[in-house]
Amino acid sequence: MTTLFRELRPRVAVLGLSIAVFGGVLSATAQTTRVSKPRPVVKRKALSETEHKNIAIFERYSPAVVTVINKGLVGSFFTREVFEVEQGSGSGFLWDEEGHIVSNYHVVHKARAVEVILKDGTRLDATVVGVDPNHDLAVLKVTLTDPKLKPMAVGSSHDLQVGQRVLAIGNPFGLSTSLSIGIVSSLGRSIQSMTGVTIHDVIQTDAAINPGNSGGPLLDSSGRLVGVNTAIVSPSGGSVGVGFAVPVDTVNKLVPELITYGKVRRALLGVSFLDDGRARYLGIQGAVVQRVYRGSPAAKAGLKGLAHKSGEWYVGDVVVGIDKFAVTSVVSFRNLLADYHPGDKVSIHILRDKKRFTVPLTLTTME
Repeated sequence: MTTLFRELRPRVAVLGLSIAVFGGVLSATAQTTRVSKPRPVVKRKALSETEHKNIAIFERYSPAVVTVINKGLVGSFFTREVFEVEQGSGSGFLWDEEGHIVSNYHVVHKARAVEVILKDGTRLDATVVGVDPNHDLAVLKVTLTDPKLKPMAVGSSHDLQVGQRVLAIGNPFGLSTSLSIGIVSSLGRSIQSMTGVTIHDVIQTDAAINPGNSGGPLLDSSGRLVGVNTAIVSPSGGSVGVGFAVPVDTVNKLVPELITYGKVRRALLGVSFLDDGRARYLGIQGAVVQRVYRGSPAAKAGLKGLAHKSGEWYVGDVVVGIDKFAVTSVVSFRNLLADYHPGDKVSIHILRDKKRFTVPLTLTTME
């Protein structure tokens, strides 16, 4: 027993020493602790002129940017009750003082009800006035409760230049009223709408545009509306610096029609075309005019369709261009024509007997 105690005693002594040393460390630490204080604040330099402009534009126009809530109906399997639920959300902006709001068609697609949330949190029921799926545009209507709320100032997009500054305001990922700044990265881009129709002259920007920004305004450095944000290219679903906006020159033509008629009246040339498969079989590139309708703009301009002589069919006119755009097929012609409106004056480029002609005419309406 004595021997065992003698063997344990040195170990106990060592343990006691450790405790003593540890306690000494604690004691020393406690004695040398200093109270930390906040770092001194360095005085900020004056904001740059560009920063002042960014702030002014955001303060002036952000109240006109809204959150658009797409609501659907869901039924309960057990109670058979129907509930209204949020299907998605996007952005929009006040177009005029009558309460019309512009957004994207895909934001309100398949909505059973639409709600608009203002910057101050006010929630308003909205009515869908008109949609144009071919250009991914929609117009909503709300009853404004704030008479001081002002619509966006409308600018132009035909004179935009690559490199100029643009600002996007919207609600990315549900984060309301966010501002991102970038430049015009490219002009004259083409993207496909939900209906498969090509939207031409689209603006490309590196301003951060993410899901939820759809339908929000793209502004220039003067605070003028130059486009409606509509799409991004992203493998991850987030911004990678490639965003697109429908140009305001197109928007400014279509929105009044959506407000007035609920839809866009399509321009009419007044011809039918041979289908592209047969044209390719004949080795023809372009839109082969099959028939010209009496009294149409094409008839008045003297366009010719297929002719049947001595048991043979002969090709009349082949449309190979409209204004500055090349036409390679019936599909490409219809995509291009979707950007025109009744009353527009256009130049139709045709091939007739292997000779190229330009025919001026005025488009009419389909109705």
